[in-house]
Amino acid sequence: MVFRWIKNVFKTPEEGGSQTKKPKHIESMEISLPLKLTSIKEAYEHSPDFVVRDFSGCGTKNSSLAICYIEGLTDPALLVELMESVNQFINTTSPLEDRPLDVQVKRILPSGNIQILDSVQLVHKAILTGNVVILMDGIQNVLAVPISGGARRSVEEPTSQTVVRGPKEGFTEELTTNITLVRRKIRSPDLKFQMHNIGEYTQTSVALAYIQGIAKPEVVAEVTKRLGSINTDSILESGYIEEFIQDSPLTPFPTMINTERPDTVAGSLLDGQVAILVDGTPFALIAPVTFFNFFQTPEDYYQRYDISTFLRAIRMMSFLISLLLPSTFIALTTFQQEMIPTTLLVTLAAQREGVPFPALLEALLMEVTFEVIREAGVRMPRAIGPAISIVGALVIGQAAVEAGLVSGAMVIVVSFTAISNFVIPYFSMATAVRLMRFPFMLLAGTLGLFGILAGAVPLLAHLVSLKSLGVDYLMPFSPFYKSNIKDLILRVPWWAMKTRPEEKVGLNKTRQAAHQYPSGSNNVIDSVNDPDSSK
Repeated sequence: MVFRWIKNVFKTPEEGGSQTKKPKHIESMEISLPLKLTSIKEAYEHSPDFVVRDFSGCGTKNSSLAICYIEGLTDPALLVELMESVNQFINTTSPLEDRPLDVQVKRILPSGNIQILDSVQLVHKAILTGNVVILMDGIQNVLAVPISGGARRSVEEPTSQTVVRGPKEGFTEELTTNITLVRRKIRSPDLKFQMHNIGEYTQTSVALAYIQGIAKPEVVAEVTKRLGSINTDSILESGYIEEFIQDSPLTPFPTMINTERPDTVAGSLLDGQVAILVDGTPFALIAPVTFFNFFQTPEDYYQRYDISTFLRAIRMMSFLISLLLPSTFIALTTFQQEMIPTTLLVTLAAQREGVPFPALLEALLMEVTFEVIREAGVRMPRAIGPAISIVGALVIGQAAVEAGLVSGAMVIVVSFTAISNFVIPYFSMATAVRLMRFPFMLLAGTLGLFGILAGAVPLLAHLVSLKSLGVDYLMPFSPFYKSNIKDLILRVPWWAMKTRPEEKVGLNKTRQAAHQYPSGSNNVIDSVNDPDSSK
């Protein structure tokens, strides 16, 4: 029955067949089946995984067709089922039904996934995305059957963003799987996905996700415009997209969040942000974002608000320690010794008595050594990488102290700085802090605390000037939005977050209605909500 519909679809207008409007493409398909096969075979001449099954000349009137596909991009089970249907079709001698195209589709293929192609470019794209194309003699159009499959990585726990409490599923390299994971979190028809194909050679599928009515239409339009303006040979990872569409390409600070957690993407979409999913990578992009979004984790919303507030404060403090602790230590030991307590100053002076290097060179030596060890731990095989990084740091640090090259206090400062850097939830922000640490160390080694201040003021001015898709990077402090303070460093209870963040949402700013507690409950909230409690 399927292939009866196929034959009827490809009837010429004189035979009463249906026709669809042709899109504007450069090169249309041939009508003759041998010419079609010759053209396609020439394109995949040196491709051993390209398979052609020519059924023409099998002795039946329905055998003037052939199928083409890429082995490994198709599902083997579905391919076998398709082959059986083709064999059944070419061996039938029953007359074909003369029915309109829409009736045939609704009766036989209710899913509507099969596409009719009328250009060479669309045929190549269908083959390379895991479709089986069916070519018929005397018919210009080509049928594409989506049975993509092959070897894929299953849904696993995210490796870069782990949580103690929360979902344990992460994105994969398959775009359709990632879209499904987001759909399972947000079961609403307002969740929209705009599809784009970017890259002249890779033709990478990119999905722009947003919730209609929550996301600002101008933000969606701007992202769509920037995605459409990308003109490049290849898109192999979401980092390509990030560099092409971000507002400030020269800043070391990230203006988009990359995450492999579906719950993070779902929560961001519900806050009015948009997400970009790229085929071939488990990392999705989220925008617009602010500076404070990089210190929030999904687990903040899965546990008590007071614990979440405490942990966010720890992360902000770790950010300042990772950025300024080595430079502050250099400035105090080199220029402002009077600010150090006398007992501590005597201890530090005794440790540095045999060190041949100034504090700046000593700190730079240790920082570069720790960066090399960290990079080596990442590039080494997984079985020995962590052991090498930990043991190497301990051995080198202890050996440097015993050799008199560095002081013990400097080893402590550099080690605590590295540990504080690991507390920052997002690797892109942690990398920016690692990079900015070295200019502050140089300024502290030349001007002391005044050098740190001279670097902090331009850095703050730079952060104020940054934008992420039009949203100010330091919002809600610059500009100030009182309503956004409830989910910044302080995380108020869920029942108190009645509205979504300002400057990120469109018309629907209400997240939930006011929560009503049972009357008579012995809860401190009752006294807060009861207007007569103060009498």
